[in-house]
Amino acid sequence: MGMTADEARARAAKAFNAAADAYDDPANSFWERFGRKTIERLHLSKGATVLDVCCGSGASALPAAEIVGPSGFVLGIDLAERLLENGRAKAKARGLLNVQFRVGDMLDLRIPDDQFDAVVCVFGIFFVPDMTLALRSLWTYVRDGGKLAITTWGPRFFEPATSGFWNSIRKERPDLYKGFNPWDRISDPHAVSALFAEAGIPDPDVADESGFHPISSPQAWWAAVLGSGYRGTVDQLDAAARERVRAANFDYIRNSGIKSVEANVVYAVAEKTKRA
Repeated sequence: MGMTADEARARAAKAFNAAADAYDDPANSFWERFGRKTIERLHLSKGATVLDVCCGSGASALPAAEIVGPSGFVLGIDLAERLLENGRAKAKARGLLNVQFRVGDMLDLRIPDDQFDAVVCVFGIFFVPDMTLALRSLWTYVRDGGKLAITTWGPRFFEPATSGFWNSIRKERPDLYKGFNPWDRISDPHAVSALFAEAGIPDPDVADESGFHPISSPQAWWAAVLGSGYRGTVDQLDAAARERVRAANFDYIRNSGIKSVEANVVYAVAEKTKRA
């Protein structure tokens, strides 16, 4: 990506604080869909402790809190305070008292090692320039017998609508074209497996899943743009250019007859062997 860790951190925080106003739009059900699926793959027990890094507004933290129950505990960490505020509101509405949300950086969590039965990072590992370092760091928080779960976007993220989005950006600001799409850095099972190997984490269970996300209208697609990492690109446009990009995306969805986009994901779960 050509960015330092501090630059990447600032960029992600800015993008997702801005995205908080559309992140939980009903059209953006993909966050909760894949967050919940990630948690289901862990087979958590009642009373388990969970660390959710890059937790957003709770798409994986809240299902985890429901599963582990009052005797368990979930700690959600994210760079974007506005997303965490949304998560706290949702936890309160659901009566979940066993989940906390804090601002933090995955490379500097300042919590003791070996504390959690599960550590989760859904759609977040790719924001760090040194993903190997980040994964190795997350592994230290997993206690013996615990699990680390990493979920990334698969190939062709939100195509064919993504192509229309980037073409509209290129027309206005060629310098921004595909300037912030770090999820493309690791989007297939081989790359995910290689990352675990580089981090010294053995035998991850890696599975890819092909699927689609419905796009019911041009407005629904624009909600996805504003409520995702694409917000970081849109917000670099001036008001007039932003309106032209919005109109171009509406036209593209309408004229192309797009009713869904690809929503492919890669799940990985590694278990830390108990020491004798």
